[in-house]
Amino acid sequence: MLMPKKMKHRKMMKGRSRKRALDTRGTFLVFGSYGLQALDNVWLSARQIEAGRKAIVGYLKRGGKIWLRVFPDKPITKRPPEVTMGGGKGDLDHFAFPLKAGRIIYEIDGVSEEIAIEALRRAASKMPVKTKIIQKQ
Repeated sequence: MLMPKKMKHRKMMKGRSRKRALDTRGTFLVFGSYGLQALDNVWLSARQIEAGRKAIVGYLKRGGKIWLRVFPDKPITKRPPEVTMGGGKGDLDHFAFPLKAGRIIYEIDGVSEEIAIEALRRAASKMPVKTKIIQKQ
C-alpha cells in the first residue's frame, strides 16, 4: 500500500473540515485523456486508493497508462477498543489523503474511450465519495 517513506512527525493534527470547500489544485486533466474527479470531501485511505488502482489495472490488462494524482501522506491514529479516556493520542493506524471536491484522483491514457470509461467506472465503485468521469476537450 501507499505510505510515505519518512516523515518529520509521526502523528499529525486532524485539521478542520471546510464545508463546501472546493480544491484549487489538481482539478484539470494534465497527464491523461480521461480522469476520475471527486464531487465531495472525504479522507481517502491508502486501501481505497489501492483498490481503485487495482480495479483499473485489472480491466486495462496491461494496456494504456495510469496516473495516481493523490498520495496518502496524512497519518491517522486510532485508540484500541474499550480503552478509557486519557493516556495520550493513539497509535498510527493508517494513512489517508484529505480529498476535496474537484480533485482528480486517477488519469488514464492510451486506450479507447469505452475501455477508459468502464475502467474508471469500476474504480469509482471502490471510492467512498461521489465521482464524475471527465475527458479532455
